[in-house]
Amino acid sequence: MIALDIANPGASGAPAMPADALLEVRNLRIEFKGKDDTVLAVPDVSFRIAPGESYGLVGESGCGKTTTAMAVMGYLGANGRVTGGSIRFEGQEIVGATPSQLRSIRGRRVAMVYQEPMSALNPVKTIGAQLAEVPRRHLGAGRAEALDMAAAMIEDVRLPDPREILRRYPHQLSGGQQQRIVIAMALLARPALLLLDEPTTGLDVTVEAAVLDLIADLRQRYGTSLLYISHNLGLIASTCDRVGIMYSGEIVEEGPTAQLFRRPRHPYTQGLLGCIPDIRADKTTRALAPIKGQIPLPQERPQGCFFGPRCDHFDAPRCGGEPIAMQPAAGDHGVRCVRWNEIEAPQPPHHAEDASFAVRAKALEIEDLDKVYVLGRGRAVVANEAVSLAAAKGEIVALVGESGCGKSSLARMVVGLEQATSGAIRFDGTDIAKADARHRSRPLLQSIQMIFQNPDSTLNPSHSAAWSIRRTIVKFGIRKGRAAIDQRVRELLEMVRLPPAIAARRPGQLSGGQKQRIAIARAFASDPALIVADEPVSALDVSVQAAVVTLLLDIQKERHSTLLFISHDLALVRHVADTVVVMYLGKVMERGRVEEIFSPPYHPYTEALLSAVHSPDPDAVPHERIRLSGETPSPISPPPGCRFASRCHRKVGAICDSVPPPVHRMSPTHEIACHIAPEALNAMPPVFDAPAEDAVSS
Repeated sequence: MIALDIANPGASGAPAMPADALLEVRNLRIEFKGKDDTVLAVPDVSFRIAPGESYGLVGESGCGKTTTAMAVMGYLGANGRVTGGSIRFEGQEIVGATPSQLRSIRGRRVAMVYQEPMSALNPVKTIGAQLAEVPRRHLGAGRAEALDMAAAMIEDVRLPDPREILRRYPHQLSGGQQQRIVIAMALLARPALLLLDEPTTGLDVTVEAAVLDLIADLRQRYGTSLLYISHNLGLIASTCDRVGIMYSGEIVEEGPTAQLFRRPRHPYTQGLLGCIPDIRADKTTRALAPIKGQIPLPQERPQGCFFGPRCDHFDAPRCGGEPIAMQPAAGDHGVRCVRWNEIEAPQPPHHAEDASFAVRAKALEIEDLDKVYVLGRGRAVVANEAVSLAAAKGEIVALVGESGCGKSSLARMVVGLEQATSGAIRFDGTDIAKADARHRSRPLLQSIQMIFQNPDSTLNPSHSAAWSIRRTIVKFGIRKGRAAIDQRVRELLEMVRLPPAIAARRPGQLSGGQKQRIAIARAFASDPALIVADEPVSALDVSVQAAVVTLLLDIQKERHSTLLFISHDLALVRHVADTVVVMYLGKVMERGRVEEIFSPPYHPYTEALLSAVHSPDPDAVPHERIRLSGETPSPISPPPGCRFASRCHRKVGAICDSVPPPVHRMSPTHEIACHIAPEALNAMPPVFDAPAEDAVSS
C-alpha cells in the first residue's frame, strides 16, 4: 500500500472535508491484483463521518461498499491494495500504515460488525473467552476484570443471564443472540468508530428493531460514530443522519437522509426507491418498478456515467463522454449526474387489478394440523399446533411471523418433506398429511412444487443451470424427445426473463438473482397447481428482489397457480398476498384478507410486527414503535394460555397466561385469537396513516 496525501479533490468533485471529521475518505482507489490482470474495484470514493455521526452507505451487491469498509479497517487481503487517495482516521493516515500502527487502531479505535456473526465467532471457544480477549488485548485488563466487563456488556446488549451466556458456545445461541454478541465484542474496547456491514440481514423485524435500538442507545451512551453498510434503505432511513448512494465503486448521491429520500436527485437512487414495496399499498394500487440491467463488471464500466446503460434519461453526448463529477444540488446534498436538475422522480406504476374478493374453489385446506418433533426422555418440540388455513385456486396466501413460529415446518409438510403428527392437509380433496414425498403419486408430486430460500438448494453445482429444469420436464413427462424438451427449457428461460445462453452455464457463474430465476423456472417446469415459496427473495438486492417478485406475480397470474408465500418482510407481504396468516410459536394468531391484516383491528402481535417495519418513505412512519421485551417461550414447554402472553404489550391479565384465547370472528374472512374483547380490538388505532389520495392514485 502507498500513502498519498491528497490536498485537492480534483475532478471528482469530492465535497470539502471539515477539519474535525473523525473519518475522511478522499478519492479512494482500490485495486485487486489477479494472476493475469488487475481489477479496479473502487475507482473513486470520497465521504466523511463527523464525531458521533451515523452515516449510511447504500447500494446493490458488487458496488464496493464492503471493499471500502475493509480498506478503512486496513485489511484488503493479499491481493487488494489502495492505489490512490487517502483514508484519515482521527487525523492519522491509514493508507500505508504499518501493521503495528493498524493493530493500535483496529479493535481499539475502529471496530467492525460483520454481516454473518459466525465469521467473527470461534465455534470451539466459549462466548466468555472470546469477549474477554478484547479488553485483555486492547485495555490491558486482567482475566477476572475482562470477564466482568464482558458480563456488563452482555447486559448492555440486553441478553438475559450474562454469566450463563459467558459459559455458552456460539452454536448454543440464536442468530439474533449471536449478532448481539458480535456487537458487544465490537463495543467492549469503546471504539470511536463502529462499522456495521449488513448487521441485521436475515433477522426478524422484531429482532432487527431491537438490534437497531441497541446500537442507537450505545451510540448515544458512548458517543460512537457509525458507518452502516446496507442495501436496506428502510434501515438506513431510520438510523442514519446522512447517506451516500454507491454505484459501481462511486458515490453517485450524498446528503442528509431525510432530504435525500424525500427528494432523490440521481436516477439510480430514484430506481432503488421504486423497487421497494410500500407498507401502506398493495399490488392492486402500486406496482414495483425494477431497475433494468445489472451493475457492470469492473472491467466493463462504460465511459462517462457508470449508470448510463441502465438509465432512462441517458443522453450520450452529455452523459457518455468525460467522467461525471459530483455536483452540488441543495445545501449538503450532492449528486453525480449532469441532468439532475432536469429530471423528476418517476411516479410508481399503477396497477388496475380488481381488488374485489370472489369466492373460488379451495385448492388447499389445512385443518387442526400438528407437528411434534420427539427429542427423547419425554421431551418434544411442538412446531405446529392446531393450525388451520385454506387457499383458493389462484390465490396467494402469505405466512408471516418470527423465526421459529412454524412457517417452514408447515411448508415442508405441504410439499412432503415432513409428515404431520396429526390433522389434515387436503389438496384437491385428498388428505396428504401423512404422505411424505416418497409415498406420493407422480401426479401429486408434479402438482406441488417448492421454491427454496437459497437457490443453491435447488441447483447442482456440477451441472448446468438448465439441468434441473430439464430433469423436471423429463421426470414428469411434460415433453418427449430432445428437441421438444430443449424447446420447453427455452420457453421457461424466456418466461423468467433469462437469455438462452444461461442454460449452459454452471450455477457458480450466475448471480443470486439469476439463480433464483432458474429455481422459479424449475418449480414451474412441471406445470404445478400449488407453489410453496419459502423466503424466495430475502437474500436478494432490492432491485433484483423487485424483478423476481414482479416476475413471480406475473407467472402466478398467468398460470392461475396457488401460491403459499412465506416471508418475514411485511411490506413485501402487503404487496404480494391476497390472504395473510400470522403465526407465533406454532399457533395462528390472526388470519384475514391482506387489507384486513394491515389495518385495525389487529392482534397485538401483528400490531408489534407492523410497528417494527422500517420504510425509506419519510411519510410511512409508525405512530409508535412497539418493542417486544423478553424472549420467545421455548417450543419444548409452550405456555398453557396465549403463546404471546409473556411478551404482549396489551396483556389483559392472568387469564392470558393460563387460558387459551378465544377466536374472535371480526368479519367473514378475518379471525383474531385473543382475550381482548372484539369491541376493544375494533377501537385500536392504525399503526400507519393511510397514504395521501394523490399518492395512491398516481
